[in-house]
Amino acid sequence: MSSTAQEKSSVRDQVSDQEWQTRVDLAAAYRLVAHYGWDDLIFTHISARVPGPDHHFLINPYGMMFEEIKASSLVKVDLKGTIVSETSFIINPAGFTIHSAVHAAREDALCVMHLHTDYGIAVSAQKDGLLPISQQALFPLASLAYHDYEGLALNDAEKPRLVADLGTKNSLILRNHGLLTIGKSAAEAFLLMYILERACRIQILAQSGRAELVRVPDQILKGVAAQLSAVTVGQGAALTWPGLLRKLDRSDPSYRE
Repeated sequence: MSSTAQEKSSVRDQVSDQEWQTRVDLAAAYRLVAHYGWDDLIFTHISARVPGPDHHFLINPYGMMFEEIKASSLVKVDLKGTIVSETSFIINPAGFTIHSAVHAAREDALCVMHLHTDYGIAVSAQKDGLLPISQQALFPLASLAYHDYEGLALNDAEKPRLVADLGTKNSLILRNHGLLTIGKSAAEAFLLMYILERACRIQILAQSGRAELVRVPDQILKGVAAQLSAVTVGQGAALTWPGLLRKLDRSDPSYRE
């Protein structure tokens, strides 16, 4: 048996059923990001908290493309980014800086997705940020925050400012940088990112026409926020996630390994 196969087998054997399911869902999220063309080579990260009393998290091995990631290849770390389980892979500790801040501050942040999408960065560079010019934009606008750019995310001193800016929101535009969403599962974080990224794409396309844009009235925007309190994102994620997994299974089910 090859060393890779041995590691795959040992990971599945050594973790709980709950952790393995979290690994499968997180690996699926990485594959879906690659499928939709949102990846940035080996850069950016999606992290998920391991079920149980320990504050341990799963993150991608550094140097592996998102389309290659499997459940067994995800690396388990603590809040400091220190690897806490046997693995032949390494991680980028600096890449966990933003994630660790959000995980530590928000108990409901069981999955944190941070991406550098073209349209997300384009909107993040605009002074007014995401505009209420489409139905798709109304949903993230109901729970959206902004954080000003402070350079590469290497400074622990930035963490409290980022957390304060995020507050209780579930989506964050990192100005001049990218997008971030949080969820109680990989399914939730992915669905929020899908909607936010699409809203950014629609905005850039609308602006490219150079015509005057029509904004959705404030009273309608406020009404959407009220509706979201009754219809949770979790329900939407529960409906969309199984179909997304079937999409992956039809093309390459190896993320489950």
